[in-house]
Amino acid sequence: MPKKYKVHLTRNARNDLEHIFFYIASDNINNAKKFILGLEEKIYTLDTLPERCPLIPENMFFGTNYRHLIHKKYRVIYKIDNDCIYILRVVHGSKLLDP
Repeated sequence: MPKKYKVHLTRNARNDLEHIFFYIASDNINNAKKFILGLEEKIYTLDTLPERCPLIPENMFFGTNYRHLIHKKYRVIYKIDNDCIYILRVVHGSKLLDP
């Protein structure tokens, strides 16, 4: 049986999800609900095999080992720390992570 990790959303990640929700909801509330639920469902799959996702290119600038999970046009940036996964940010795929 694969190791189970506990997934934690940081305040920044929760704020990102809220902004994404309201951005989509300004056009269609049902699409916003469906998108966020699908994104959260995908995020929580990181509780097993979080190493399956690639390291982010920005690591060379930050000196970090962050990874990203891609969902449609968004990148879920996270780090693995022992038996925990910390979701740091959820950003549009066209944007690089700010330091």
